Amino acid sequence: MLQEDRKYAGNVVLIRGAALWLLMALLLAWCMVGLNFGVEPLQSIFAGKFTRLLQAHIDFLLMTALILGVYATKVPLPWHVRWAMVVGAFTNSSLFLLMAVFPGLDSPTIPPPEWFKFYLFASILITSYGFGKAAVYVLRSTFNRA
Repeated sequence: MLQEDRKYAGNVVLIRGAALWLLMALLLAWCMVGLNFGVEPLQSIFAGKFTRLLQAHIDFLLMTALILGVYATKVPLPWHVRWAMVVGAFTNSSLFLLMAVFPGLDSPTIPPPEWFKFYLFASILITSYGFGKAAVYVLRSTFNRA
């Protein structure tokens, strides 16, 4: 294990992912400010519901907090768990972002296209695996092993 990996209990990808998703949340916050002030390019980009953009912002913040919480435990996690958490955090939050950009994905009467359904279910599986498995590792670390 590299010295950098030991310093972060092997979880350096978590801290990097959390930093990226926090920056994404900040960017979306500024986009919402711009929308409230009627900045035209933003109105064209985010043609969907404002609430979907707000949900994306909040979800990026939530995922950042979850990743930082797991990172703070310093419990070493396998690479596939770390990557599932970071990738899942992005794909999960990006579902709302896609609906904010492409209003057709958010129609109550028209079903979403197959690619979106695949992306949605893949995101749910990856996110659940990453955070669920991390929770199991963290929980197991709390029991005293003789």
